[in-house]
This record gives sequence, structure tokens and C-alpha cells, in this order.
Amino acid sequence: MTTFTIDEIVIPATIDAPDAADFIDMTTVRNEIEADTFGNRDLAYEPAELLPHWQNPYQPQTCLVARADGRIVARGTYEAPIEDDSSEAWLSVEVLPAFRGRGIGSALYERLCALCAVGGRTDLQAFAIHKATHGGAVLASPTGFGSVPLDNPETRFLLSRGFALEQVERISRLDLPVGAELLAASLDAATHAAGRYYRLVRWTGRTPDRWLDGIALLHQRMSTDAPGAGLEFTEEIWDSDRVRALDDMRDASPRTMLVIAAEHVPTGALVGFTELSVAPEAERPVDQHDTLVVKEHRGHRIGMLLKLANLQYLAETQPGHPSVLTFNAEENRPMLDVNEAIGFTAVGYAGGWKKVVAAP
Repeated sequence: MTTFTIDEIVIPATIDAPDAADFIDMTTVRNEIEADTFGNRDLAYEPAELLPHWQNPYQPQTCLVARADGRIVARGTYEAPIEDDSSEAWLSVEVLPAFRGRGIGSALYERLCALCAVGGRTDLQAFAIHKATHGGAVLASPTGFGSVPLDNPETRFLLSRGFALEQVERISRLDLPVGAELLAASLDAATHAAGRYYRLVRWTGRTPDRWLDGIALLHQRMSTDAPGAGLEFTEEIWDSDRVRALDDMRDASPRTMLVIAAEHVPTGALVGFTELSVAPEAERPVDQHDTLVVKEHRGHRIGMLLKLANLQYLAETQPGHPSVLTFNAEENRPMLDVNEAIGFTAVGYAGGWKKVVAAP
């Protein structure tokens, strides 16, 4: 029987701070677990890249770790929206493969449930990457799109604790580089389809003052317009101060953010955007962050235009990366159509899970 302890780690001010060792070790454990699940290290982040995310005052998080013989072997995370009317909390439990089946995951889960009770959270939700299996039974998404393996550890853990699968996300990869001629031709076609009422603006890093309010609105719409299936997503409240806080967070990371936005020329309003998060090392993949076209302006191939333009921006400013990774809801066929037309292929799947509990 393994003896272990559970405690909450301190989130350090900087990665060089005297109290940063636990955060660094926790990140190493995160990366090892996700590499075992996903099959490679494409999802790995360095501690300095993750730290700003944990310091975001608009998305406060708690990280518990389990230690065996003084070594961190598992982690549990808790995140709850700051909006007053929110009922959801996002939980995760990750245990190193060699330490599974010893009660560590269960103990972390119970501690996370206690945090939910204290916070008055009744919609417990989890996002889990599911280890690929070849053949075997699957659990279908209630959306009618996608499935996850029924017998893998993540599925068994969640089902045994009363969670229900609500949505499946596809993880897709685009191999780089995209041929320059093909990219230019596709971009020209998408520009023509979008028409003269839309134009693109782009920037690296901090949001230009002119677009602060527009980007704030797009981030707020991201919390309501993206497909959520049966999961709970409280509408986030965004303003220029929150955008600047996000800019500050990203400034503190060694990663570079490339942003393309679409302006509706007659009104001057931003109606869509897409972001690429670029690692400092050229041998590492690029992460696709948010992409959104507001509902009122869909049907003009703006999503295709945005993604192609940001791939061109990436090739111009940050060449040499091997691939781009993106996550999309399996029922989001319009965005999957865009991705597939560009050349993205499925490399994995993740599940969105929910458990409703009585109010404390």
C-alpha cells in the first residue's frame, strides 16, 4: 500500500522564486501524464509558459498535489468562474501511470469535491484527453458526434463517480509548412468569398488600443457562441481591463501570440478573430487558441479567411515549426470543414464530462 499526502501548492510570483520548486515539479508531472495519454509530448508546456495562466485573477485556480516519499506523483486542479451566477467548476485528476490503482486519484477527487461544496458549485465538469485504443467498445457523445473508448482509465474513473459524457472534442494536427502557393491561392479565394465588407487586421502580442473593446466583446461571445453541448458555460464579462490583464499574462510567458481579427467595414466592429500561440523553440508545435466568428456574420467564409491569414502570418514571422494543434467540438462541422480543407487531420479525442450534485 502506498503512503501519500495531499497538499495545495503555492503559485509562485516568478519561475525563479524560492518557492517555485513545487510548481516546476507539478508541471513536469503534468507533462509526463499527458504524454502517456496522448502518445507524444506535443501538449507539453514549460513551467514558465504555464505560470502566467495560473496567475490570472479572472480565472483563479487551485492545484493540489499528491506526494509519495516526498515526490509529486499526481495532481488535482479546481477552477471556477468568478461571475456571480455561475454554478460550474472544472476539475481534473491526473496520476502518474506507475502510481495508479492505489487510491491517490480517488483521494484527490474527494478533496476537489470538498472545494466544490465550499464554493457552492453544483455542476462539476471535467475535460479529459482519452488514451487511444484500437477497437473495443466506445461511449458515444449525446450530441450524436464522436465517441470515447469505453474501457480506458479516464472513462472508467469518471463513470464510476457519476459523471456523464456531454461532448467529444477532436484534436487535430496540421503539418507545416503549408505550401506557399497553395496557401496564397486559398487565401485569395477566401478573401474573394468574404467580400469587400470585411477586412483583416493583425498584431503580435498586446492588443492595439483601437481594438480593445472589440476584442473584449469577441472574448465574451466566445463564452456563449462556441458549441457547448450539455456542458455549463457561464457568460464571461469582458472589458478593456480584462483584455489588458490577458495581455499582461501573455507578456509574462515566453510564448508569442499571433492574432488575426476581421473587421466589418461598414460598422468598424470586429466580428471574428483567431489566435496562434507560438512556442519559443522552432522544433515544438504551435497551439491554435480561440477562433470565433460571431453568429451574425457567419456564412461568408470568414473563419477560413482568418485561419489561412494567421498561417501566413506564422510563416512570415515564426517559420520552422513542425505543426499546429487544435481542439474542436465534433459537432462543430463548419469549423471542422475549414480545418479539413486546410489540411488538419484527427490525432486524438477528448471528452467533456458533467456531474450535477445537490446544492450544499
